[in-house]
Amino acid sequence: MSDSASASEAGVKEVHVAVAVIVRDGRVLIARRPDHVHQGGLLEFPGGKVEPGESVQAALVREIAEETGLRVPEDSLEPVIGIRHDYGDKRVFLDVWETGAAEGEATGCEGQPVEWLAPDQLRDEDFPAANRPIIRALRLPRQLAITGEIGDLEPTVKRLEMGLEVARPPLVVLRAPSLSERAYRQLAEEAVSVCDRAGVALMVHGGPDIFRATLGARGLHLPWREAAALSARPVPQEVWLGVSCHSRQEIDHAEAIGADYVTLGPVQPTESHPGAPTLGWRAFAELVSEAALPVFALGGLSSGDIQGARQCGGQGIAGIGFWWPRN
Repeated sequence: MSDSASASEAGVKEVHVAVAVIVRDGRVLIARRPDHVHQGGLLEFPGGKVEPGESVQAALVREIAEETGLRVPEDSLEPVIGIRHDYGDKRVFLDVWETGAAEGEATGCEGQPVEWLAPDQLRDEDFPAANRPIIRALRLPRQLAITGEIGDLEPTVKRLEMGLEVARPPLVVLRAPSLSERAYRQLAEEAVSVCDRAGVALMVHGGPDIFRATLGARGLHLPWREAAALSARPVPQEVWLGVSCHSRQEIDHAEAIGADYVTLGPVQPTESHPGAPTLGWRAFAELVSEAALPVFALGGLSSGDIQGARQCGGQGIAGIGFWWPRN
């Protein structure tokens, strides 16, 4: 991708850095940066600068071999996320790709310690600031499950149990805009218990008060109207914060208040909003290319669209139809 406008205006060239997420048996290969280099002493993912005329995939194959001794088939690499970051003294574009097909035994070929860590062992403070969205992307699922039609409490809870049993989504957003605040809180209390028994994390949907009132909630998903009124992150760092977005400006605001991810759409026409304007995949990809956090594609999508969303730089898909029981 080209240098960002801000970098060009400041006369500072943006450094294109290829970053590798190498996965094996559910763990990710991590190295420690030498003390004498930029951000020395912190942990990092393998990778390095993309040379002029070199593709990012070719750069990754080369860097992985030089740094770790692992052999990676170029066609096994899939995009994860792209992140632009200004360190003050330098600007970088981290072009992050993932592979699960690395061959050989990993070693620190440049004298750096290397180890395999589970995603939940990766702590923000151990990495350069620009790496933090990568950690979010590795911890988030490829499918963000959102509840569909909500009615009376008992049948809704039963539908939730059915959906969890069949689809087993790791993360669920409890969205019920038709309910009163009192009814939603009662439903959220029941839903937390159901999700806990299934080993699923439940996020509430609404404003910060809803999150504070729901014991056991694992995060908060803000509708745009709620996010727009905030100037800072409204929930603790250890829980998820998501925002529903529809434009570049809304994504920028979500980043500013410390969101962990956003949903972006509608990408395709939906049954719930027939005739509503849609983004399409090209506009989705353009918006994602400038986002510094994971982005889920939303609207008219199915599980078969996950790969398409990933190829556009998205985290995956968010929605209702792929898991919520119709009856």
